[in-house]
Amino acid sequence: MPKRRSTVLAGIALAAVAVAIASLVALFTATAGTAHDRDTKGLWRTYDEALRNARYIDLTHSITPNMPVWKGFGPATFSPTVDPATNQPYTYAHDGFEATAYRLATDQFGTQLDPPAHWAPEFPGIDELPPTYAVRPLVVISIVRQVQHDPAYALQVSDIRAWERRNGRIPAGSVVMVRSDWSKKWTDDPEDAKELAADPVFPGVSLDALQFLHLQRHILFHGHEPLDTDTTPTLEGESWLMHNGYTQAEGVANLEGVPETGCLVDIGYPKFRGGLGGYARYIAICPPGSTDAGTRISPQDAPLPSYSTPLHWDTTLGYRVR
Repeated sequence: MPKRRSTVLAGIALAAVAVAIASLVALFTATAGTAHDRDTKGLWRTYDEALRNARYIDLTHSITPNMPVWKGFGPATFSPTVDPATNQPYTYAHDGFEATAYRLATDQFGTQLDPPAHWAPEFPGIDELPPTYAVRPLVVISIVRQVQHDPAYALQVSDIRAWERRNGRIPAGSVVMVRSDWSKKWTDDPEDAKELAADPVFPGVSLDALQFLHLQRHILFHGHEPLDTDTTPTLEGESWLMHNGYTQAEGVANLEGVPETGCLVDIGYPKFRGGLGGYARYIAICPPGSTDAGTRISPQDAPLPSYSTPLHWDTTLGYRVR
C-alpha cells in the first residue's frame, strides 16, 4: 500500500476513533446527568407533586398510663425523670429541661404493630421487620353499618368482595385497615378503660377474611381498631397470622376521615431488640380534596408554634398536660 494512502487511512481511522470517543463521552455525560437528575430529584419531585399538598391523618392513640390494656399485662406508670445524683426530678427552673420515665408493663400497648414473633418465635421480632414496611398503599374497608346491628360482627370475605366491586382489586403489598368505629369508645378513665379492655363483645376480622386478604390478595398486613383480632376462644385469626409469618396492626384510630382508596400509610415504630410488639404510629397520607380530615404541611411545622399554656405535671392523671 502506498505510504500516502496508508497515512490518509490512518488519519481517517484516528478521526473516526475520536468521533466515537466524543460520542461515548457525550452519551455517558448525558446518561450521568439523567441518572443524577433521577437520583437527586426523582422522589423530591414526588414529594413536590403528590405529598406537599396532601392531607395527613394520624391513626394513632396517644399513649397514657390509664388507657385500655388487657388485664394480663397491667397498666403503665409515667413519672418525671429523677437525677440519680440528687434523687430529685429534673425541672425547667433548675436544670433547664425535664424528661419523663416510662414504666411500661408490656410492648402490647395502645396503637401497636404485632410482629409474628409475638406468638411464633421462629419468625421476626419487631426489630427484624424490613424497612420496606415504611410506606404502603392504604385500603379502608368499613363494617360500621354491620357493627351497628351486631357489635361482635367480624369482617367477612363478602365485605371484601363488595369493596372490590366498588373500587377494584385490592393492591398486592397494601395495608388494609378495617373501620368499625370501636376506637370512639377509647378512654383514659382508669375504670372505664378496664371495662372496655375486658369487654368480650367487639368487632373483629374473621379467619376466612384474613386468609383471603393474605393468600388471595397478598396484602402486607391488616389493621383493626379493637385490641384483639377476633372474639373466638382461641383467637384463631391472630394465631393463624402469627404462625404463618404475618404482622397486624391493633388499636388503630380515626379511620372515619380516611377515604376507601387513594391514600398511603406511613408506618413507624421503635426498634426494640427482640421486641414482640411495637408502639406504632400510623399516618394516612391522602390526596388533596379527598378528605377534610387531618392537616397539611405548613410553614409552622418548623419552627413549631408555642402554646399559651406550658406543659406541667398532673398528679391525678399521671402525665403532663397543658
